[in-house]
This record gives sequence, C-alpha cells and structure tokens, in this order.
Amino acid sequence: MKYSLSAFGAGLVFGLGLLISGMANPEKVLGFLDIAGLWDPSLAFVMGGAILVGFFAFAIARKRTLSFLGFHMKLPASDRVDTRLVIGSLMFGAGWGIAGFCPGPGLVALGAGEIKAAVFVASMIAGMVIFEMIESSRRRTQ
Repeated sequence: MKYSLSAFGAGLVFGLGLLISGMANPEKVLGFLDIAGLWDPSLAFVMGGAILVGFFAFAIARKRTLSFLGFHMKLPASDRVDTRLVIGSLMFGAGWGIAGFCPGPGLVALGAGEIKAAVFVASMIAGMVIFEMIESSRRRTQ
C-alpha cells in the first residue's frame, strides 16, 4: 500500500509538472524543436531543471541500497553505449519530433482527452509489442 501511494503521488506530481511546464502540449514541444524556424527555447529551462534534479538524485541513489521508503533500489546496471541504444535514441527523437509527444506527456495528454495523444499512445504500445516480439525471437535463436 505504501508503495502504491508513493507511486501515485510521484506520478501525480510528474503529470502536473508536465502540464504546468507545457511539455504535454505538442505545439510547444514542436516549437522547441523548430530551431530553424520560430524557436521557443522555454522548454530548455524545463529540461535543464530536470537534468539538474536528476543528476543529484542519481548521485544520492547510487550511494544507497534502499529507497527512502525502504524498497530495494533498481538502478540501471549498464552504462554501455551500443548500436541498439543509439538506434533507439534516434527513433525516440524522430517520434518526439513528428508527434510532439514522448511517453510521459503522451499519457498526460491522453488523460486530458487529446485525440492525437490516443493515436500516439496506441502507436507507442504497438511499438513496444513489436519490440518484445523481436526480442523474444532473438533470445530463442541465441
């Protein structure tokens, strides 16, 4: 129960932050990505703030074995940059640039009733299913 309440609280704060910052608005995101046109740099401050918070949060988390709620820490085990990571990052960036959504803001916009977000989330889920099918097939052949 404690885990569910903390996850709900963290998700609520994250969703509200995305709404307040404009990250759930695809037009604002696309304006930020349009560096050759009418560039809107305001999201750079949002991202800079998120990177700063994340930097210190991960620095603290790496020194701990348990979370503040007493749960085991589950941090990424690898820091290797490989072809799959680069290709996945390029696909993520292309999708973000085309749709104006990434997963978190897409879910927030879906919750707000945006039709474009429903298409994005459905496509995102389809991509996850396809990825899992490919990975499952790949594991069987190894």
